[in-house]
Amino acid sequence: MRIDKFLKISRVIKRRTVASDACSNGRVSINGKEAKASTEVKIGDIVNIKFGDKNLKFEILQVAETVKAEDAEKMIKILQ
Repeated sequence: MRIDKFLKISRVIKRRTVASDACSNGRVSINGKEAKASTEVKIGDIVNIKFGDKNLKFEILQVAETVKAEDAEKMIKILQ
């Protein structure tokens, strides 16, 4: 699954276009490498997103095409 779609489905970022823009601006990295919106993610990947002066670091626990809102938090594990 693409990182921009994963960020939207897991509800880390509300809109896919915003997730895509974050990737285009170099704010998203996967396993320490800068990620494009089309970068594929898999279970076990470590994602780091820069929001202004804050960083969100999490591990991907589950990849699914559709998820209910209450189950979205089970897709990631916050590391920082």
